[in-house]
Amino acid sequence: MNKSIKAKNYTSPRYAFNNVSHGEVSQDNLFPIHEPIAEFSPTLGKSFIGFKEALGFKESGGDYFTVNSFGYLGKYQFGKETLKMIGIYNPVHFLKNPELQEKAFIANAERNKWILRKDIKRFSGKVVNGTKITESGILAAAHLAGAGNVKKYLRSYGKTGFSDAYGTSVSYYIKKFSGYDTSKIKPNRKAKVKLTI
Repeated sequence: MNKSIKAKNYTSPRYAFNNVSHGEVSQDNLFPIHEPIAEFSPTLGKSFIGFKEALGFKESGGDYFTVNSFGYLGKYQFGKETLKMIGIYNPVHFLKNPELQEKAFIANAERNKWILRKDIKRFSGKVVNGTKITESGILAAAHLAGAGNVKKYLRSYGKTGFSDAYGTSVSYYIKKFSGYDTSKIKPNRKAKVKLTI
């Protein structure tokens, strides 16, 4: 049965639009309307929060409570061995705790930035395989493949590549996550998550 959908059939007094002129007071007398309100669309742009959210969305769709088919956990899809390196030994607790996942992301990024500090300095601004290298691209690729694989990729000028089990490559992450502000991540050789009780 083909039936047209008409907006008037789906309105309710609770959610109806107030059609009032500028300067009038709306029918519910709570919100005076003086001028039209511009449409708002939030954007995180190339900020550090934008970097974290874009990477989390690419890894898991932003889902803190997911486990993929290879056992990687949470919003940022951490492996259990990586979690151990940054001081997290209970993956079940980790998966149930978004705040802990955010702290883990920072600690892992700090550790990767320390490991890759010389490569960041050497390669930032250069072009490898047609992609301008940036710090954020390097850190995202290290999250995907590990710092060692990113070093191999950069030092071979893209000849030694790496792809994860799903086929996502270091070069793809370097390009996709290029140009974000990651200056808030401080290099830290011994980065660990500080657990609070």
